[in-house]
This record gives sequence, structure tokens and C-alpha cells, in this order.
Amino acid sequence: MRKLLDAYSPHFADRLALFALLVLVVAALAAPLISPQNPYDLAQLNIADGRLPPGTHAGSDTATGPQHYWLGSDDQGRDMFSAILYGLRISLTVGLSSTLLALAFGLSLGLLAGYFGGWIDTAVMRIADIQLSFPAILIALVLLAVLGQGVGKIITALFAVQWAYYARTARSAALVERNKDYIAAARLLGLSTWRILFRHLLPNCLPPLIVVSALQVASAISLEATLSFLGIGLPITEPSLGLLISTGFQYLMVGDYWISFFPGIALVLLIVSINLVADRLRDVLNPRLQKQ
Repeated sequence: MRKLLDAYSPHFADRLALFALLVLVVAALAAPLISPQNPYDLAQLNIADGRLPPGTHAGSDTATGPQHYWLGSDDQGRDMFSAILYGLRISLTVGLSSTLLALAFGLSLGLLAGYFGGWIDTAVMRIADIQLSFPAILIALVLLAVLGQGVGKIITALFAVQWAYYARTARSAALVERNKDYIAAARLLGLSTWRILFRHLLPNCLPPLIVVSALQVASAISLEATLSFLGIGLPITEPSLGLLISTGFQYLMVGDYWISFFPGIALVLLIVSINLVADRLRDVLNPRLQKQ
């Protein structure tokens, strides 16, 4: 294990970021097992337990019996600790799903544009340029206004927002690689175009795309939180971290800080740890960027 950590990074900050990310991911995956309450199950909620401060022992009228609200409760009587764990699940699901879909689509278009050039390159890049000329949040707002609320719909909106980044990155990498000797040798051997694209060109274009993907996961999570904060991302029955922050924002002035504070801390830790791990991943994949 120590050798693996040293290979990842000798720096304490990088290890701490990786450890924090692993803890958050494991906590999100294990949410049904370790959370004292299912915040999406209305039968387990008691409105009388709404806005309880951290450390309160209550909940005698709920289906699950008395419980300890270590991080307090929100206005619906949700246990904040449980809500944060389930909110992390939603954030990671949305971030990873939208990123993987956008990566697959954008990478395919970028490889085709970079390898073939001509009208394919022109068409793909002009569409990507048009999309990138608009703020990502504006495109997502328009799409969600049409699609409505829900996890699947916000994943679709974020996929539509992100694909252009991967297309441009893949196209730039393909332009560099397509004139190298190994591609020329593959052509001389009579290999099919698709085999050259996905067996030879793709592996050499992946390193920068992996880094972009890691960064875009954090960006997608942040954008989902923003949209949910604005009330158009996810429904109140499936509160994400952004929606929890939005719910608690109206109670800050009366002193109920915990409804926004603890989800906000979880969101910041998740985004910062992903960004730091992605930054280190960039150095690992490109030895020339290794810090001495």
C-alpha cells in the first residue's frame, strides 16, 4: 500500500485529497447501510422533527423510532447526516454518468474530425464552437425547462453541455497523432479505418481526455448543485446537496445554519478532492509535468 501511495504522490496534500475522495465515495455507496434514515422514504419522516439542531435526540413518532440527529434535521424532518450521504450518491451518480456519456460521444466525434479532417472536421468543430459560445448553465437551464426535473433529465442536460469539451480535446490529440509513423504503418498494412481509429489512435489520445474527464466530473457536480439550488435540478423528494443548501438558505437568518452548512462542507470537500486528484492524475499521465 505504501508503495502505491508513493507512486501516486509523495506529497501529503495529494494523499489527503485521495483519502478524502475515497472516504466520500465509500460513504455514498454505503449510504443505505450506515445512514440512520432513508431521507427519500416519507414514512420515515416526521415534520415535527423539522429544524432540530445538531445533537438532538428525538423522533419517537417516526416509523423507525427514536434517533439521534447528529447533524440536525431539515425543515421536512430529514436527518441531515442521512440526507448528506444520499445527496453524495446523487452528486456522484450525476457527475459520473453525464461525464461518461459525454466522453463516449465527444471522443468519437473528435477522433473522426481529427483523423478524417475535411467537412467532417468543419461540421463537428463549428457545432462545438457554437455550443461553447454559450454559458454551460444557460444551456442546462433551457434544456431542463423543456425536459423537467429528475436525475435522468439532469444527466441528459449535463451530457449535452459537456460533450463539446471532449470533442475539441480528442480532435486536437488526433491531429497530432494521425501523421505519426505508427499510423502510417497501420495504413500500409491495410488495416481497416475503424481498427486504426479505435485500436491505435484512441489509446494515444486518451491521457489528456482522462484528465479532462476527472475535472469535468467536478464541474458536473458543481453545475448540478447550482441547478438544484435554483430549484430546477432535482425534485424536493430527492434532495441533492445543492437542494439541501437551497432549503437551508432561507433559515440562515434565524440561526438554523446546519441545514446549509453541513451539505455545503460535503459539497466543497467532494469538488476540491476531485480537482486535486485530477491535477495529480495529470502529472502521473504526463511525466514531463512531474513536480520535482
